[in-house]
Amino acid sequence: MSQPTANHPSGLYVRTLGRGTDLVLVHGWGMHSGIWEDVIEALVDHYRVTYLDLPGYGYSRSAGSGSSLESLSRTIAAVAPPKAVWIGWSLGGMIAQRLAIDAPERVTRLVLVGSSPCFVRRPDWPHALDCRMLHAFAENLSRDYRATLKRFLALEVHGGEHEVALLRQLREIVFQHGDPDTEALCVGLTLLETADLRGELGRIACPALLLLGRRDNLVPVAAGEATCRLLPNARLHIFERAAHAPFFSHLGEFISHLRAFLDD
Repeated sequence: MSQPTANHPSGLYVRTLGRGTDLVLVHGWGMHSGIWEDVIEALVDHYRVTYLDLPGYGYSRSAGSGSSLESLSRTIAAVAPPKAVWIGWSLGGMIAQRLAIDAPERVTRLVLVGSSPCFVRRPDWPHALDCRMLHAFAENLSRDYRATLKRFLALEVHGGEHEVALLRQLREIVFQHGDPDTEALCVGLTLLETADLRGELGRIACPALLLLGRRDNLVPVAAGEATCRLLPNARLHIFERAAHAPFFSHLGEFISHLRAFLDD
């Protein structure tokens, strides 16, 4: 990936490459836009791809942290194309869902990768994380946020194909854009714990694609199946040997299903 020579006046690191239909890529908690490098290379010949570091992450460390899904979606929308396909991974998928609810005219199609409208278990939502796991990560952030991030990466790939090799690659990437702001990390964990968009998903009318790994420890397949029932126009694909980041572990299969959806 290129160095940060195209920062937006807002302080966000934003880049756009390629030409064609506009796509916006939004990364997940603890990471930065560099995680999308192989995806971008596979798409720029046919699409115009905008990617960025979320506020407080990577090259956008000085851009604040954002206090809610609403504020994060507004901040990102302000630097994105006026109308685009939004592709969000994990927390990034929650932000994209929020934008599709609040500004449907901005989102032509929605792709949710390892993402859910509700990340923690609730009485009527059993297919999710135990909130105690997020509490443990939050407590450890103040002690050693680098070690905490590395443990989170291990959870993301655990059980998936090529686990050891993928974890090594992720650990090499995680700090390539610099260290994230610890406040942004804390806010992100709080959003994952408290946000619940299930009651509003019926307002997302655009076509949606959910891409999940069968071995995902953060967003189980059952959550994807339940989410599809809440979205008016959604389809689901399961990567049988992938964990939380199928675009990273199974790039060819990921691009094939993504392009089929985009070109449909």
